[in-house]
Amino acid sequence: MEKRGAPPAAPPRGPVLHIVVVGFHHKKGCQVEFSYPPLKPGEGHDSHSLPEEWKYLPFLALPDGAHNYQEDTVFFHLPPRCGDRTTVYGVSCYRQIEAKALKVRQADVTRETVQKSVCVLSQLPLYGLLQAKLQLITHAYFEEKDFSQISILKELYDHMNSSLGSTLLEGSQVYLGLSPRDLVLHFRHKVLILFKLILLEKKVLFYISPVNRLVGALMTVLSLFPGMIEHGLTDCSQYRPRKSISEDTGLQENAPRLDEYISVSAADTSNTNLGMGKGGRKMTGNHSPEGQKANVPFSQSEKTCNGAQSSNGIVQRLKVPSRASPVSSESDWETLDPSVLEESNLKEGERENTASEQAENFLSEGMSSESLPITVQPQANTGHAVLVPGLISGLEEDQYGMPLAIFTKGYLCLPYMALQQHHLLSDVTVRGFVAGATNILFRQQKHLSDAIVEIEDAHVQIHDPELRKILNPTTADLRFADYLVKHVTENRDDVFLDGTGWEGGDEWIRAQFSAYLHALLAAVLQPDNEKTLSDFGTAFVAAWKNTHNYRVWNSNKHPGLAELNSSHPFQGQYSVSDVKLRLSHSVQNSERGKKIGNVMVSTSRNVVQTGKAVGQSVGGAFTSAKSAMSSWFSTFTQSTQSIGD
Repeated sequence: MEKRGAPPAAPPRGPVLHIVVVGFHHKKGCQVEFSYPPLKPGEGHDSHSLPEEWKYLPFLALPDGAHNYQEDTVFFHLPPRCGDRTTVYGVSCYRQIEAKALKVRQADVTRETVQKSVCVLSQLPLYGLLQAKLQLITHAYFEEKDFSQISILKELYDHMNSSLGSTLLEGSQVYLGLSPRDLVLHFRHKVLILFKLILLEKKVLFYISPVNRLVGALMTVLSLFPGMIEHGLTDCSQYRPRKSISEDTGLQENAPRLDEYISVSAADTSNTNLGMGKGGRKMTGNHSPEGQKANVPFSQSEKTCNGAQSSNGIVQRLKVPSRASPVSSESDWETLDPSVLEESNLKEGERENTASEQAENFLSEGMSSESLPITVQPQANTGHAVLVPGLISGLEEDQYGMPLAIFTKGYLCLPYMALQQHHLLSDVTVRGFVAGATNILFRQQKHLSDAIVEIEDAHVQIHDPELRKILNPTTADLRFADYLVKHVTENRDDVFLDGTGWEGGDEWIRAQFSAYLHALLAAVLQPDNEKTLSDFGTAFVAAWKNTHNYRVWNSNKHPGLAELNSSHPFQGQYSVSDVKLRLSHSVQNSERGKKIGNVMVSTSRNVVQTGKAVGQSVGGAFTSAKSAMSSWFSTFTQSTQSIGD
C-alpha cells in the first residue's frame, strides 16, 4: 500500500477537484489531514493549510456533534476559489473507530475514539451518487485500521474523474437519494408552504440532527423546482469568510478593495438571447449551448483573483454602492449604469444617453467567452432599464426559463451550516438563505430567519403574521396538496412495490410541482388574469413579483409557456369537500386549531376512559344484582316445591 509522501505533479483536473480527509485533533480541533491533489499548489498531501475561501471546510466535513453518532453524511457548499465562479459541491462521510482497534496508532491519538471524515469536492451536484461511492470507500479506508494508507483515496479520485461527467446531470441519477415521496409523507400539506417560502426568497432555516436527515430533507425540497439541482445552484455560495478584526480594520483604511467591484462582460450582455441548446436548454449570458463545462476545463485557475481574464479579456468594473438601505440595496447592485451610483443628480435625459452610449461601447468591444455575467436590474428609483435584451441570470435555462434565478445575487443555499458560519445569517451582503443546522443556537436566534423548519416534528414556524397570511394556501392549493398526499398514502399497501410506480412516486411528485410552477408562470403572462392568479393566492403572487427571481424571469421571452395551461391545475367551484379540507388544514396548522385539536383529543380520551369506568361499575352492579336475583329465585323455587310436597 502507498504511504504518504511528497506529491507528484498535479494530475489533470476533472469534475472532482479534491479528495480530502478531515480529522479531529484533541488540541487543534478539526483540521485537514490529507488532500489529493493538495488544496494549495506546491504543498504536500498532508498539509494542514487551507485556501482562505475554504477556511470552514474542516467544520463542514466533520459536523458539530458528530461524536454522538457512529457515522453520518454531510452535503455542503463551498464558495468558488480565486479565479473560479461556480459553487463547489461537497459530500462528506463521517465515521469513528475505537483507538485500540488501530493497527498503527499515531502519537497524537490520545482519546478512546478516532473521528474522521472523507469528503469529495466536486463541480457537479451529484450528491447521492457521490455519497454512494464515498460510503464504500470510507468503509474500506477505516477497515485498513491504518490511516497512513492513502492509495485507495487516490484511486477514488481517478475513478470518479473517469466515470463522472456533466451528462449525468440530464438523467435521474442527479436525484439519487432525494425522495419527494418521503417528504410528502412526512410534511403532508406543508410541502407546498415550503415550496412557496423559497419562491419568495425568504430566510429559511431547516433544523434536525443528525446531518444526513437534515441535508436530505433540504435538498429534496429544492429538487421540486425544475432544473434547480442540475443547473440552479452554480451561484448559491457566493460569500466571503469572516476576517479577523485586525484585517477588517486594515481593509477599511486602505483604498477600495477589488471585491467591491462587479465584473461585467460586454459579450455576455449582447448575447442574452442565445439559441436553444442540447435538450431544449439555453445559456443566458456567456454559456455555450452545451454548457461551459463541455468546452472549458473544470479548473479555471488561469484566471486572476479579481475576476479579470489572464489573456485576451477585457473586464469592466462597477463599484458596489456603499449604502445598504432596504430601498436602494437591490436596485443599485443590479444596474449596469455607473452614473446611477456616482452621479445621482444627473438629469433623466442625460442618464438615458449615458446608458445608450454604454450599451454601444459594450457591443463594440471584443470580450472573452469565458467571462461570466452578472444579474442586471432596472434602476428602481428611475424606472428605466439600462439594457434592452433582459436580465441575465447566468444559469443554463430551458424554454420555460427554468431554473428560476433564486440562488443568485447573495441568496445562499447552505445544506449544512457550521457554527463558525453563524455570522452569515446577519451578513449585510447576504439577502437571504435556505440553510440547514444541527446546533440549537441557530434555532434559538429566531430574529435572524423568516421561518424555521423543524424536520423532526414536520413543523414550519413562520415568525411574521403577515407572511403567514401571504402563505395561507388557497382552496385550489389545498386541493393540489391533498391530491399529492392521497396518491402517496394510498399507494403504500404493497410493501414490495412501495414508491416504484409512477403515480405517487418520486418522479411523479416532481412532475406535479413542475406543472404547478409552469401554470403559475403561464398565468402571470395572461392579460386580465386576476381571477386566475387568485387561485395561487393574490397576496402571494404580489409578493413573488417583488422577488429577484421573478424580475429576471419576467424580463426575458419564454415561448414554451404559450403552449401550456395558464390556470391553476386544481381550479374549480367551491364544494363541501373544500370546507372539510379548509377545516382540516386550520386545525393542523394554526396555533388555535392545534389547541382545539389537543382539547378534542384529550376530551375524547377522557370520555372513553370515563365510559369504561362507568361501564365497569354499572356492569359490576348489574352482575351482582343478577346473581342475587338468581339466588333469590332459586331459593324461592325450592321453598315453593317444599310447600307443595
